[in-house]
Amino acid sequence: MRYLRAAGPAAIRRPRPADEAEFVSAARRSRDLHHPWLAAPDDPAAYAAYLRRIRRRGHAGYLICDRDSGAIAGYVNISGILMGALRGGYLGYAAFLPYSGTGHASAGIHLVVRHAFDTLGLHRLEANIQPGNEPSRRVARRLGFRLEGYSPDYLFIDGAWRDHERWAITAPASPGAGDDGR
Repeated sequence: MRYLRAAGPAAIRRPRPADEAEFVSAARRSRDLHHPWLAAPDDPAAYAAYLRRIRRRGHAGYLICDRDSGAIAGYVNISGILMGALRGGYLGYAAFLPYSGTGHASAGIHLVVRHAFDTLGLHRLEANIQPGNEPSRRVARRLGFRLEGYSPDYLFIDGAWRDHERWAITAPASPGAGDDGR
């Protein structure tokens, strides 16, 4: 398997149609883990729609894989990608059982963040997390995201408008960053 990046227990790669059975099985196995925070694509039609969505302009999707076995351990999406002056997007992520709590998600999300900054040329990523979702808050904090604010009734999830905290991270400054060439 060819990975985009690998470190520690995890590696990242792009999802493929051939991943459908494994992804759907992992999403079904992890429903209780994800509820009420998100609903992962857990049937063939939802997975096909997911692939179409992440292949559109302004979107990117990645699988977090166990580096040793290649098994799908979770997934990460970047949506709302805008270039120009912002050069940013919105990050969403989830671990699948049995990899939740093993470090795979943190390592995989870190790899996607590095890929977004180094390869996609993004400057900022924002993760919107429901206040009660402690595992996601811990991951964001561990990876260097900073809490920037609170958005009441921000996203419609599990049948209701849910409040979210806005967490963000920006690319490390590099020499010449912000230099307009003059």
